[in-house]
Amino acid sequence: MLISVVVATYNRPDALEAVLRSLAKQDDNNFEVIVADDGSRPDTAAVVERTQCAFPVPLSHVWQPDTGFRLAAVRNRATARASGEYLIYLDGDCMVARRFVRAHRALAEPGWCVAGGRILLSERFTTVLLANQIAVEDWNIARTIVGTTRGKINRAFAAMWLPLGPLRKLRSRRWQRLRGCNFSAHRADVERVNGFDECFQGWGFEDSDFAARLIASGVRLKNARLATNVYHLWHRESDRAHQRENWERLQSRILSGATNAQVGLDRYGSKEA
Repeated sequence: MLISVVVATYNRPDALEAVLRSLAKQDDNNFEVIVADDGSRPDTAAVVERTQCAFPVPLSHVWQPDTGFRLAAVRNRATARASGEYLIYLDGDCMVARRFVRAHRALAEPGWCVAGGRILLSERFTTVLLANQIAVEDWNIARTIVGTTRGKINRAFAAMWLPLGPLRKLRSRRWQRLRGCNFSAHRADVERVNGFDECFQGWGFEDSDFAARLIASGVRLKNARLATNVYHLWHRESDRAHQRENWERLQSRILSGATNAQVGLDRYGSKEA
């Protein structure tokens, strides 16, 4: 099964370079990467072009004009371009361990969306890491514990791998479980709910809306923490001007039991250019 990893980014080429470096180290190479670019300057395209030559799997770049925060739209564009039967959605400031793609593949199951977690890096360590190209994704658990004691990351235990088995399926109807920086789903399920709803503009709750509509359609959320956690680089908070409006839209959707995005994936043809 081919997996498509959709990496969302906006004007942070140094972070994207680190994320792509970590994806190039995967021990499962049956995947492709689509960089979903929400209107970045040309230096982001330059990172992708520079990386493509030696990248071990297909790497492409989908760009849309910068007219404000439109994460839902660029994810839909990248999904339309993707060739995989299974999709992993990753943020462009989240570095991944070597087993990341393999772990998502192992947890993939019909009727389930896999919701991963994250390990937060401090502002200071993020600056040092990017300046010195520190490969935190290669750290073992001992080095991770040391990093926690020194305030570089927020929790070492989250970098561990534990099987958990049926415990991963507990509370499977909680849309709050899905974090937009790290989750995966079958393409057929993404298409069934018409992808991400582009009515959600500006920061806030487009991922929660996607999770709620998946659940309403019959898909359940599987807890992938302690299996697929990512290293989330520090960043400033996004503009929250649309937070209340998006929250109210989300609550309305949940009450209605709606499954389809109003403005969604069907706007784009297969293999969107």
